[in-house]
Amino acid sequence: MDIRMVKNSKISAFYLLAILVLFSFAFESCQRLDDNLFNPTKSNGYKLDDYSGEQDFVLDKSYKIDSSKIYQFLLYSRLPNESYETYISAIYLGDLRKISTDTVILYCHGNKGNMDFYWQRAKLLAHVGGKHRYGLLMFDYRGFGSSQGKSTEATIYADVDAALRWLQGYGLTGSRLVVYGFSLGSAPATEICYKARTISPSALILEAPFASSYAMVENSSKLNMPASYYTNHQINNAKKIKSVIQPFMWIHGKEDDFLSMTTQGKVVYDNYRGKYGESHIIDGANHSNVPNTLGFENYKNAIYSFVTKTK
Repeated sequence: MDIRMVKNSKISAFYLLAILVLFSFAFESCQRLDDNLFNPTKSNGYKLDDYSGEQDFVLDKSYKIDSSKIYQFLLYSRLPNESYETYISAIYLGDLRKISTDTVILYCHGNKGNMDFYWQRAKLLAHVGGKHRYGLLMFDYRGFGSSQGKSTEATIYADVDAALRWLQGYGLTGSRLVVYGFSLGSAPATEICYKARTISPSALILEAPFASSYAMVENSSKLNMPASYYTNHQINNAKKIKSVIQPFMWIHGKEDDFLSMTTQGKVVYDNYRGKYGESHIIDGANHSNVPNTLGFENYKNAIYSFVTKTK
């Protein structure tokens, strides 16, 4: 046999193997990044103040919420192509009888944990403008906490729609609804302002938002390959924010090493073209400690000032 043929055959086999490995890595990375977009912790019951797991910060006893103001219940989430409803868990802080006349903050949490992990953040927002000045609704996406199902990009939008329907059932109108999205929660929060719903929020607050799922990949990927190799998600807050007309408040830690302020949050803010925009860049803060780095009182005052301006 011709030695050159053997040599070329070995070289071709080597390159074929290298290509297969590379594409296998890309496929596995795509699966890994897509799956890690949702990183839930399951729960058989919420512990709230008794929760002792990982938390970004813990408030002192002055922020304790009276048990009569804590209402745990189920929402019913359903996609247009689904023949059944999925039960998701939710918590309302405040007086249910006042929803029809109250301003309510709808809180969309991040990609990890469940409502126990975000309980301290919910309590903090329930003290904006004074204890229970505003009502607050938060919920667990599908697969988080004790919510049924599994989260996808489509289902988190269906889940926030379920929250809107519940509030509307208690008489809430869009003129009194403030939607707050943290991290992953910036996607459903922006979505319900971007696309007409039964209730259109009066104001949008985003803390540490990401520009798009592709931008997240481009920040983290070391391979010079299209982002489509790594994620199938089409989330694009930077594009949708261009159509948001509601007043918009952006908060971001300057030292955020998870969602870069300059390549993620600032892109979203710079694309906003609505009636009133307000930015708060927090020196020394990373992705998870904006409220305590800014100072709880300063944080509450900033949000209260923004909300009162939008009325």
